[in-house]
This record gives sequence, structure tokens and C-alpha cells, in this order.
Amino acid sequence: MSTLKDSKIGQTVTVKRLCGEGAVKRRIMDMGITNGAEIYIRKAAPLGDPIEITVRGYELSIRKSDAEMIEVS
Repeated sequence: MSTLKDSKIGQTVTVKRLCGEGAVKRRIMDMGITNGAEIYIRKAAPLGDPIEITVRGYELSIRKSDAEMIEVS
């Protein structure tokens, strides 16, 4: 299964599973990224990190290290 890190700019994906543990997983969930949430990848910083996404109607920047813990389809 692919991760949010592997997704391309302009793509809309659906969250299937969160792989983090403890505080990291809780922080991701607190940002609104939960199972079934749709995420639109808006853009990436010039060096590729962080990426800007739209989730649940608001814009969010997320590090690639956190994005690889989010499995999407």
C-alpha cells in the first residue's frame, strides 16, 4: 500500500491506516487525519519537505517523515 509521502501533487487520496505509535499517532489524529479522511496534496516546499495538504476543509503542512506513516489509497 502507498503512503502519503509517495502521493503526487494535485492528487486526492483517502486515508486507510495510520502506522505511527503513541504521541506521534495522536498528533497526526489531532490534525484531523483519521481513517477515511480525504486528503488533497496542494504543493511541496522547494526541497520537497514539508508538503502542504488540505484535509477536512483546512490547509496543513506536514513533514515527509510524518507523511510516510499515513497509508493511503
